[in-house]
Amino acid sequence: MRTGRGTLSVAAGLMLVVLASVGYVLPPAFDPPPLRADQEFQALPAQPPSELRSVVAVDPISREEISVPAQGQRLVGTVRAPLTPGRHPALVFVSGSGNGSRTEFTPQAEFLAKAGVVTLAFDKRTVGYNFRDRDFSLLADDALRMVEHLAKRPDVDPARIGLWAVSEGGWVAPIAAAKSSAVGFTVLVSSPNVSPLRQVAWALNEQLLRLRAPIGVRDLLTRAMGGIGFDFLRHDAMPALRRMRQPVLALYGTTDPSIPFVESTRALTTALAEAGNDGYTIRFMGRADHAMRVNGGDFAPGYLETLTNWITGLPGTARPEVRMAGTTPVQRFEASDVPAAPWYAGGTMLGLTICLAAVGYVAGPVAVMLVRLRGRPLAQVEANTKLWPPIRRRLSRMAWTGLGLLLSVVAFIMVLVLFSVNQAGAWPAVLAGWLVVRGMAVLMLVQEVTAVAAVVAALREGMRLSRWQHVAIAGVLGGTGLLLVAAAYYGLFSFPW
Repeated sequence: MRTGRGTLSVAAGLMLVVLASVGYVLPPAFDPPPLRADQEFQALPAQPPSELRSVVAVDPISREEISVPAQGQRLVGTVRAPLTPGRHPALVFVSGSGNGSRTEFTPQAEFLAKAGVVTLAFDKRTVGYNFRDRDFSLLADDALRMVEHLAKRPDVDPARIGLWAVSEGGWVAPIAAAKSSAVGFTVLVSSPNVSPLRQVAWALNEQLLRLRAPIGVRDLLTRAMGGIGFDFLRHDAMPALRRMRQPVLALYGTTDPSIPFVESTRALTTALAEAGNDGYTIRFMGRADHAMRVNGGDFAPGYLETLTNWITGLPGTARPEVRMAGTTPVQRFEASDVPAAPWYAGGTMLGLTICLAAVGYVAGPVAVMLVRLRGRPLAQVEANTKLWPPIRRRLSRMAWTGLGLLLSVVAFIMVLVLFSVNQAGAWPAVLAGWLVVRGMAVLMLVQEVTAVAAVVAALREGMRLSRWQHVAIAGVLGGTGLLLVAAAYYGLFSFPW
């Protein structure tokens, strides 16, 4: 007796509703509210002309390769210095996340050196820094070693050695400045000043809005983020910012999709006010992105001039007439924190679910191989000869669909990462990728329902299962069931599509 298509459709529909409900009912939910901007952010004054005046860049300059001992390894860098006589202000570049090669700072380092500033760019450490473990205090110590190196040079003014930090470096430089009075000033470029998790969640939401991605894409990724247990993601930047006494120049790009610049500015000004430090300058650079460039190309107009004139003008430029100026920033949503995932949805449980599903998929073939190695015949009866092959084909297709779903999710996330950098024409590709992922999940659901119905019908028609067939059926159906529950939690069955 075979199950009718109508019955199968109803069963699949009911399962779809149940799995969709899982995505709505189970926590955590992430829905950042719109940001209410303070009055001071409604219309900023223009930058003073003195900050934008042309900078004279003079050749030649000297270049020196250095190696400085640090905890666990030696750090190599490049010092560029003007050849004009006297002592000059100096700057150490602190890189953002990732490998942090000194070569990324070459254009700025060359420009500043020709304008009269000694610069030091160094390669970020490889020992004690990786995707999972990041010790910002250790990175701050590295930066301070570079400050000490510059302080020994006869062409450097020890009272005017500062740190320039971008992105993740914005959590590092304040720690270094709070630790040592040898840091004479700090330049924060695209500095988050909120926790790494809030910054990443805000950037994710902002970039997906710009990509016009379906809301389910955000739910999928934020739930995955909630299950990540990296300690550095909960780092609190405020204690270090509250201990900064040095002059601060903070620069933000108004087209930067990675930093909640309005809330980052609020955090900075609040912390400095609590520290009694009124020596700060905040500038919003029009058309500038995360790296102070225009669409990844040339530096934003006025950036290099603002940076150079502020550094060379210290200490006079430390207390500007207008503390916050430039192009008016627009931040649409708050930088909300991502709630931690419950125990059953953490990274460990997700990994265990995938492993169990994989074991279930290979259990049948392994059982067959063991039976054959022992020299035992594969028990078959007449009914099995007719009824088992269709079921076996269904199980095989289900295993391939489960693998395809996992690969499609990974590929889709990679597509999102690529298009977050260049968003031109991304919407069709993002939408197509999302439909493929959800289509694979629904296909897996349909295969699960029809396979169960086929097994039940075969048993009613007299099929007698051997041990290895029991293993194969239980493994594939159980493994697919685990993946269906995981897909439901991550919203792959939720409505609207």
